[in-house]
Amino acid sequence: NGLKTALISEKMGGQVQETKGIENFISIPYTEGPELAAQLQKHVASYPITLLENRRVNNISKDTIKKIEIEGGETLSADSVIITTGAKWRELGIAGEKEYLGRGVAFCPHCDGPFYKGKKVAVVGGGNSGVEAAIDLAGITKEVVLFEYQFELKADKVLVDKLKSLTNVSIVTGAKTQTILGDGQKVNALEYQDRKSEKSLKIDLDGIFVQIGLLPNSRFVKDTLALTSFGEIIIDEKGRTSIPGIYAAG
Repeated sequence: NGLKTALISEKMGGQVQETKGIENFISIPYTEGPELAAQLQKHVASYPITLLENRRVNNISKDTIKKIEIEGGETLSADSVIITTGAKWRELGIAGEKEYLGRGVAFCPHCDGPFYKGKKVAVVGGGNSGVEAAIDLAGITKEVVLFEYQFELKADKVLVDKLKSLTNVSIVTGAKTQTILGDGQKVNALEYQDRKSEKSLKIDLDGIFVQIGLLPNSRFVKDTLALTSFGEIIIDEKGRTSIPGIYAAG
C-alpha cells in the first residue's frame, strides 16, 4: 500500500499561477500559468491524495508525531512532513502593483518578456537579477528603463558595463517607485520620486518587471527549524532539516 498523503497548499501552482506564457515545456508547445496549474491539480486528483487548498500553515510541532496547525484552527497529524513552500517574489508594495499583476506587472522576465516585443518596459532593481533582466529584455523590447532606489547600481561591474553598452537602455538611480498607473486593462505609466530633488515624475511605458529579490516562504517554521540568515531552511544531503521527521526540498 502507498502512504496516506495530504497536500496542504495556499494556492495550487504557486508562482506558476503568476506566469503568463510558458513555452517548450516538454510535450506542450505553449500554455499559460493558470492553465498549467489547473492541469497539475487535475493530475494530483487522479491519486488518493487529500488536497487541502486555500490553507496556510501556522506551525509544525517538534513531536515524534508532528502536529500541523493551520490558520483558522484545523490541525493534522503526520509521521513525516515535507516542506516545499519555495519563495515568493519580493514586491514593491505600491499602488497598482497587485491590480495590474499579469496585465503589465511581471516578476519573471524569461516567462513574460516575449509579450513585450517592440514595447517600452521598466525593470525595478539594480542588483544582479535586475541588471541581467534588463540586458535580456533589451534584446526583445524596443526600450528598457532600469530603476534603482540607491544612487548606484549594486550589480557586478561586468554586468553594469554590459548594460551601459546597450543603446536602448537607460538607467535611473535614486528613484523611489510610487504608483503603477493603467487604463483599467493594462499598465501605461509609472510614477516615481527623484530622491535627490524629491520631485515626483511620471514615465509612460507598457510593462514593469519587478526584480528586487525573493523571500523564502518559511516564516511559519522560523521558531521550529534551523534557517540561514536569509530565511532558507537548512537541510542535509537527504533533505533532512534540524528536526527528525521534517524534510524540506525545492
